[in-house]
Amino acid sequence: MPMLSQFQMNFRAFLVLASKVWTCICYMFKRQVRAHQPVKYQLFPLSPLSRHRLNMVQRKTLVLDLDETLIHSHHDAMPRNMVKPGTPHDFTVKVTIDRHPVRFFVHKRPHVDYFLDIVSQWYDLVVFTASMEIYGAAVADKLDNGRNILRRRYYRQHCTPDFGSYTKDLSAICSDLNRIFIIDNSPGAYRCFPNNAIPIKSWFSDPMDICLLSLLPLLDALRFTNDVRSVLSRNLHLHQL
Repeated sequence: MPMLSQFQMNFRAFLVLASKVWTCICYMFKRQVRAHQPVKYQLFPLSPLSRHRLNMVQRKTLVLDLDETLIHSHHDAMPRNMVKPGTPHDFTVKVTIDRHPVRFFVHKRPHVDYFLDIVSQWYDLVVFTASMEIYGAAVADKLDNGRNILRRRYYRQHCTPDFGSYTKDLSAICSDLNRIFIIDNSPGAYRCFPNNAIPIKSWFSDPMDICLLSLLPLLDALRFTNDVRSVLSRNLHLHQL
């Protein structure tokens, strides 16, 4: 009888352990499946009141940085320190710089195509990069992919040199600062316009990144404001990213 009791105790302990292992396996499986499922921002038709409100305000301009905001790239002679070895690039850009052919291997930030599809419905989009035009134009062409949503572009020659970096003059794009703002991973780029900026974490290779998706609710709401600065000026602490 004692032996049977010991057997039952051991069997119960085995069942508890097996249950925990199975729970762990199920959790990891669900997490893996969820990681590969497409994530979307659900769009709903505007109510008559929202449509009326939107018609009362001017359409706004959203300025987008390229490198480490929408994409990350490296070229032939650049060590791939920020990209995991074996990670495939999304497209290649071939340019000639100082008479030397250079190939850039470009990685797109997760969800960037979907992000551009959505925000192009809400805003006039402008690309503003501190990179050279020959490179920036080629990258913008690839991101646009024939959709004709990234027509307006500004490059390094449109920036202002500032102690080894570059600042971007938003007033040169739109004189009405009520209705223009920028998304950029570099706070120095918009140091003269902190109330017209949304900071974003620099991206290099994280396949699980959702920063662009996380911005969609804010961008959805911001288009209804009279002055974007009335909202963005409240988040200056985020510019330390």
